[in-house]
Amino acid sequence: MIRIATVGTGWIVGEFLRGAKEVPEVEYVACYSRTRERGELFAREWGAQKVYTDLEQMAQDDTIDAVYIASPNALHCEQTLLMLRGGKHVLCEKPIARCAVELETMLSAAQERGLVLLQAMRSAFLPTIPLLREEIARIGPVRRARFSYCQYSSRYDKFKNGIIENAFDPLLGNGALMDIGAYCVNLMVLLFGAPRAVTAKAVFLPGSIDALGTAICEYDGFHAELEYSKVDQSDCISEISGESGSLRFWPTAAPLNVVSVRKGKILELASDPCGEYDMRYELERFVLLTRGGDAGEWTECTRIAAGVMDEISRQCGIDFTIH
Repeated sequence: MIRIATVGTGWIVGEFLRGAKEVPEVEYVACYSRTRERGELFAREWGAQKVYTDLEQMAQDDTIDAVYIASPNALHCEQTLLMLRGGKHVLCEKPIARCAVELETMLSAAQERGLVLLQAMRSAFLPTIPLLREEIARIGPVRRARFSYCQYSSRYDKFKNGIIENAFDPLLGNGALMDIGAYCVNLMVLLFGAPRAVTAKAVFLPGSIDALGTAICEYDGFHAELEYSKVDQSDCISEISGESGSLRFWPTAAPLNVVSVRKGKILELASDPCGEYDMRYELERFVLLTRGGDAGEWTECTRIAAGVMDEISRQCGIDFTIH
């Protein structure tokens, strides 16, 4: 049994805990919130035994084996290092770090202590990923790939009315690339590895975050196009096309649906096989890794993706320190 605590009380933590209920090896023991009232309410709702409003105290609690961190992006590195120093394995919500330098600092701290550090990227651990890889080989050689995730933010209307919530606060490390584009980048890297070149453009909100972006990533024989946005809604799905067919999958954040088209025949390969508990797969892998599994594949993918996002940020002028 692994005893886990959570940092954050947003909706994503609730989704994570829904998945955790499907993993019998996990016991939910504690939550952290900035306010006692919110923490106690969340603990009652999800069954946590303890509530913390001090992260230092949580890090020193020997009854906690691991921590799931789902705080604002700007806090991931600091909080992860704190929990690692306290001897806790860490599963950190995407994007695990704001840049590759932060990521390497976090990974080094985990390695020095013999602890597991894993990015909670939903798509990376789904059972549809091996399916996608197998089908890519069948439709090849690949000539084009398109990863699309454009979602009108529920907080954008407030932003337009002068109310700045966390999702639109540059100081918290947010923006279209970090919040939405990260899914496109990581899924591309998961399926194809590192691109040999990247070209990127972004559109910014006045005095604020990048609102949307586009990137073209070059691979041998094909281009991968990334499009992501927090300010418009698109029903475009992700697609990989090759000389022998095409492969369509959605949603990009967690591709639960997969359709292949080969020689005019439409094959439905997967249709929401994971249900509403798809976050359980990342937790299942995390638990296995705490028992001595090899995180090499996912660590390398996270490293490559961080490098790609750094390059997109550089080209687009995304800098969280200048606001």
